[in-house]
Amino acid sequence: MAEQAYEDRFAPGERVGVLPLGALDRLLDYKAPKDGCAPGAFVEVPLGPRQIVGIVWGPGTGEVPEARLRPVSRILDAPPLRAPMREFLGRAADYTLTPLPAMVRLATRAPGLTEGQAMRHVYRLGPREAGRMTDARARALAVLRDHPEMSFTLGELANMAGVGTAVIKGLVTQGAVVETEAPRDQPYPVLDLDAHGVSLTPDQMLAAAALRIGAEARSYNTTLLKGVTGSGKTEVYLEAVAETLRQGRQALVLLPEIALTGAFLARVEKRFGAPAAEWHSGMTQTERRRLWRMAATGGASLVVGARSALFLPFRDLGLVVVDEEHDTSYKQEDGVLYNARDMAVLRASIEKSQVILASATPCLESWHNAEIGKYARLTLPARVGLAVLPTIKAVDMRLEDIARGNWVSPTLANAVAARLERQEQSLLFLNRRGYAPVTLCRSCGHQLGCPHCDARLVEHRFMRRLMCHQCGETQPMPIACPDCGAEGKLAPVGPGVERLGEEVAALFPTARTAVLSSDLYGSAKSLKDAIEQIADGAADIVIGTQLVAKGHNFPNLTLAGVIDADLGLYGSDLRAAERTFALMRQVSGRAGRAEAPGEAMLQTYQPHHPVIQAILRDDDEGFWRAEAEARRMAGMPPFSRLAGIILSSEDAQEVMDKAVEMSRHIEPLRRIGAEVWGPAPAPIARVRGRHRVRLLVKADRAAPLQDALARWAAQFRFPSDLRLTIDIDPQSFM
Repeated sequence: MAEQAYEDRFAPGERVGVLPLGALDRLLDYKAPKDGCAPGAFVEVPLGPRQIVGIVWGPGTGEVPEARLRPVSRILDAPPLRAPMREFLGRAADYTLTPLPAMVRLATRAPGLTEGQAMRHVYRLGPREAGRMTDARARALAVLRDHPEMSFTLGELANMAGVGTAVIKGLVTQGAVVETEAPRDQPYPVLDLDAHGVSLTPDQMLAAAALRIGAEARSYNTTLLKGVTGSGKTEVYLEAVAETLRQGRQALVLLPEIALTGAFLARVEKRFGAPAAEWHSGMTQTERRRLWRMAATGGASLVVGARSALFLPFRDLGLVVVDEEHDTSYKQEDGVLYNARDMAVLRASIEKSQVILASATPCLESWHNAEIGKYARLTLPARVGLAVLPTIKAVDMRLEDIARGNWVSPTLANAVAARLERQEQSLLFLNRRGYAPVTLCRSCGHQLGCPHCDARLVEHRFMRRLMCHQCGETQPMPIACPDCGAEGKLAPVGPGVERLGEEVAALFPTARTAVLSSDLYGSAKSLKDAIEQIADGAADIVIGTQLVAKGHNFPNLTLAGVIDADLGLYGSDLRAAERTFALMRQVSGRAGRAEAPGEAMLQTYQPHHPVIQAILRDDDEGFWRAEAEARRMAGMPPFSRLAGIILSSEDAQEVMDKAVEMSRHIEPLRRIGAEVWGPAPAPIARVRGRHRVRLLVKADRAAPLQDALARWAAQFRFPSDLRLTIDIDPQSFM
């Protein structure tokens, strides 16, 4: 049912508040048009001499005298934003301290949104007989007679009949085929909810039954679905999807990477007999417009997408699944700063929907919420079918006789060779893109750095360029040192996946090797194709970054080798141990997902480190309990709240002076018991030519942190070239 049936319309001439879809951060008052308007309607209104687009957000503010009110010019042909959606955007803006128009822009990023429904020419059977029948004409008419309820585009009908388009146009001239206009944005195929999925194990059946009950309740609830890698979490939550759709509601599945969607969409189509709708940055503008409208009108029942899909204007959202919920990709780190996992819970609470957080290695916040009963918890302890969890062992690099400049230990190399003999696949994981993380001059010691950032340029030998992973700056690989001018003295230091690929090719010259790294593929489709080919056996050895750890299923892969298990264990990031633990577990979980047993080998110089030991002991719960206790003792999330304050300017002294001023006037924060740490230069102190200074605010879990931060920031005037960013619940401290 359309939302305007639930909300009272504004009567003609009634004062309404319109939120402009632009830079203005406030409602503007207008008169409703002669036929009235619905809350949430997209409208065109006058602003000075211009006409601008806005949304009827609610009653007017009363700031403009009645005599000066101007009427809404016209209502646009776009589905209105429903009340729950407007509430979600408003509360998300308040939580993240984001201006409301900026948050609303996340929900209105479909092209042609306000231009009305696009039309196209379609063809169906006409009332007359064809004057002269030919074999081509007979085939075209036969297709139309076989599908009397369907309309076809010119290309569709010509392709199905195996004829040229001129044949169809000739039939139109004779009246045997009728050409009409129809909306271009058509609903997505109806999913077959009665189609049988795979047979579920007893553990899966119990979990699926609990999630179906959650869908039937039609009320807010959040469940942490924790299952070991390969335990069939996807099939379990697809049962919840089916039940949600039976209830006449819509479902959204969020995935952390576009590269995951290919295999997942194939599973959805196999389960429901038709494809789901997709939403991610790789979509065409036409597809984005279609899905936005179909989500709003109910023409898309199941959407699979990246984090931004959470801002689609669903007509009746009944389920949100956040797959691989621990993944850091769910945190938007530029523009509007938000965590899609947290925003999914917020939206579901407003929509009276179910949330499923699925992961083999949930984030500590989700694990803690399940421990204290805030979230329900379902556990899948074993892999499905004949597959068993891989054995995991540490390779103590202190004992390995490894040549200088090499990174694959003899122990790991022997394990790879054994897999090659058995025609099984191996995975070598290194969480470093490019060829080498540092390039230095052996003559003067100069390290090649980004001209715009305090970051080293990373050599990408496949592209023959240097790249900054902070700002994207690229430049050709120089022949001479830019500092001392010496030629032939530039040398790579440390390994990246490309350099590891060279070493593997030298160790195993006859093996087929594939390097999986996001920067090596020009499009999402090419990356999907590469992953599918590897799953089909196109490579013997797969070398990859963290991209390979995100839910991929390579049936013939029986060995996962981690080149540097110590990378990420230390540093100022309070989540370093948690992230390393999750990454190692996820990488290990790629091995042995079919009948052949799997093995994971972690190369480490610290085999007795608590994180490494927890992985080796298969003691997930012990790790989380210990990590939670360490956070509690330190007063860190999830037992407190943090906010990152980042100031940036092209003037280093200006930005530091302003940060010092802010640190000296913290009365609004002191009143809620918050602590302020800093200021200090950010770990990467210059990005894109702007100097960055950070402060960190810590407050009690129940303290009104956002209100205090807003009052604190309002005390200061900022120069036009100085930017202030407030990051609520920061995930990165760079």
